[in-house]
Amino acid sequence: MDCNGSVDHRFRFSSHTENDSLDNGYNATTGPSEAAVPKSRLSGDCGGPAGTGVNGRASVVAKEAAVNKNEKDDKDKVKELADTYAHMLNVVGEDLERPGLLKTPERAAKAMLFFTKGYHEKLEDVLNDAIFEEHHDGMVVVRDIEMFSMCEHHLVPFYGKVSVGYLPRNKIIGLSKVARIVEIFSRRLQVQERLTKQIATALMDVLQPTGVAVVIDATHLCMVMRGVQQTQSRTTTSTMLGEFRKDPKTREEFLRLIKP
Repeated sequence: MDCNGSVDHRFRFSSHTENDSLDNGYNATTGPSEAAVPKSRLSGDCGGPAGTGVNGRASVVAKEAAVNKNEKDDKDKVKELADTYAHMLNVVGEDLERPGLLKTPERAAKAMLFFTKGYHEKLEDVLNDAIFEEHHDGMVVVRDIEMFSMCEHHLVPFYGKVSVGYLPRNKIIGLSKVARIVEIFSRRLQVQERLTKQIATALMDVLQPTGVAVVIDATHLCMVMRGVQQTQSRTTTSTMLGEFRKDPKTREEFLRLIKP
């Protein structure tokens, strides 16, 4: 009988007697031998492939429920933010009824949720077990990672490049995950100084290396579009942890490697 209460006819052979036996393990008296029965049937897992049994189905249902909840929450956030943007446009004197602005509040709301999606991302989910045992003690450098963030003082972008180095202690991380860590912390309202330290601290926590170095070089539109309006100015910040802080030669090697 299967999981739905139906009789399974796959092992019924009307022509066999009590003494008949088949190579597939069938015996007319005792039915199919243990060797002939799929392991999923022996264990009581009616789901077949892994993840589709009773527990698997429950997990899928739970994940679907979580996705549905997140989608509803996102819709609520979009509506609330869109109302705020509509009010803002009205305050600055715009006509919300003109064709170019009809969907602008909703578009702006969705854009802001994307710009700040790092608040809802967890480091462990992004890493996805991409940390590997490897006895490599040389410096690992990933340079010129593109970064986009939002200045928390004026809500305008700052953008630039991030270079990351670390000295492994028997563990390395998938290279793309370094860029993903940068994105997690940059997709928030930020100041460049804190962003630099957060990236370095996160790598130190997950890898436990002998040292981590992070340098960010960025342009801030709050200085370009308003205020002093310095279109050519750039800001550079660094965080050095472990051996990169203690050993000048290690620090110098890293800084030399990330030069254009």
